[in-house]
Amino acid sequence: MLMLAQKTSQVLLHMSVAFTVTYVFTGSVATGGLAAILEPICNVVLLPLHDRLWSKTRERAALRPAV
Repeated sequence: MLMLAQKTSQVLLHMSVAFTVTYVFTGSVATGGLAAILEPICNVVLLPLHDRLWSKTRERAALRPAV
């Protein structure tokens, strides 16, 4: 249950930051709201790809002989 609370808190933090930064730059609540919605969606899609890339990079590095 604590992990769910932490993840929810992280999502809300990301959304708040995205909204605030976009609102400050544009002055538009609608644009800030759109950024707040799109930012977590992009994270859900891109972070697993990022993690997979780093996992493969670590695997390749482990196969190389030490210098």
